[in-house]
Amino acid sequence: MIADQVVEDSPQTRRREQRGWYFYDWATSAFNSTVLTVFLGPYLTTIAENAAQGRPYVPVLWFEVRPSAYYSFVVGAAAILQILVMPVAGALADYTGRKKELMSLFAYIGAGATICLWFVAGERYLLGGALFVVANLGYAAAVVIYNSFLPDISTPDERDGVSARGWGFGYLGGGLLLALNLGLFLGHESLGVGEGDAVRICLASAGLWWAAFTVIPMLRLRNRRARGAEAGGAGRAVTGSFRQLGHTISGLRRYPLTLAFLVAYLIYNDGVQTVISFSATYADKELGLSQTVRIAAILMVQFVAFGGALLLGRLATSYGTKRVVMVALVAWMAVVAVAYFLPRGSALPFFALGFAIAIVMGGTQALSRSLFSHVIPAGREAEYYSLYEISDKGSTFLGSFTLGLALQMTDSYRLGIISLVAFFLIGLVLLAAVNLPRAIRAAGNPVPEHI
Repeated sequence: MIADQVVEDSPQTRRREQRGWYFYDWATSAFNSTVLTVFLGPYLTTIAENAAQGRPYVPVLWFEVRPSAYYSFVVGAAAILQILVMPVAGALADYTGRKKELMSLFAYIGAGATICLWFVAGERYLLGGALFVVANLGYAAAVVIYNSFLPDISTPDERDGVSARGWGFGYLGGGLLLALNLGLFLGHESLGVGEGDAVRICLASAGLWWAAFTVIPMLRLRNRRARGAEAGGAGRAVTGSFRQLGHTISGLRRYPLTLAFLVAYLIYNDGVQTVISFSATYADKELGLSQTVRIAAILMVQFVAFGGALLLGRLATSYGTKRVVMVALVAWMAVVAVAYFLPRGSALPFFALGFAIAIVMGGTQALSRSLFSHVIPAGREAEYYSLYEISDKGSTFLGSFTLGLALQMTDSYRLGIISLVAFFLIGLVLLAAVNLPRAIRAAGNPVPEHI
């Protein structure tokens, strides 16, 4: 038996679930803003540099890695593990129907690992890398299931707006905690707290925030009946989920346009996520900007991105979702090209570039998420979103390894950042080639007017 039985979805019920669903974006955006975007990259790089003690490399398993490249390779390693975990999590959620319970389990694993970042100090760069990998695995597996709720709680015509509001609400939550952490970091001396301790408090606070606000969606969201609900026992559920995963992967051949969209998204979103994940490290190590400037810029991005997500959501209704995403990808190429030429030590150009990123960032991700919901068959949302999430937040295996290799060979962040233009260009070309109305009909779904 699953926890909840099928209940008629009235508009009031959908709105209640939508409001609860938004709060998971609010909860996890703290991990994105405080951990991924601002503090962990520069901090973990510094920890690795401390461990190197002037040597050009640090040992990582069987390899010798430059301290400047360590974080990039950790992100890439986490992404490879996510590729293995996320499809299984999605298949298990669809097979058992216990979406809420599985989402909660993975969320609290990720939040717990984030809280434990408090213990990363001195020369514990390996501990920091391991905790980051666990946190990312929990984050990715939970967000697969979270995204799969979108078709359950919204009609096809509502999805662009619901997805955009979720992203926008998340930016507010992440921005609020980041503002509090900015106050702590700036005032750490007056509080008698060392700079390293202040950073560790900020990192751990993201895990606490994530854990606390996950309670709200768990109270609002409802499970639906699973295709494997008649099968009993944990063992059967696991083996059944693996069989279902195999059917999903082999079944992609019946939906070639869905696969084409997925490949396009994987490529251009790798570029998006790599820019987000490494912007603070780039500002620190290449542009020489202070921690205060970096946090203030990211804080500005969080609040501007709220408006940007809603703006692009409205534009999608008027001009078409696919067209708006393609224009946003052109803007991303311009952003990366300009980043290469940013002068060292100047904060104003960095703020201006951050403002441009904020306008297109949330809309690109929110509209891509809603587009994908239209091209997947009903009842298999978590499985297909697990494949989608392979290249979502933090899963930047292509982008991170590209940047890591550039750093390993040249030790230049500028050459690494300019290489990301290729991800947006290739993704744009592939997306333009996808016939979305045909893909939606092939998946057995109605075609919205503004797609």
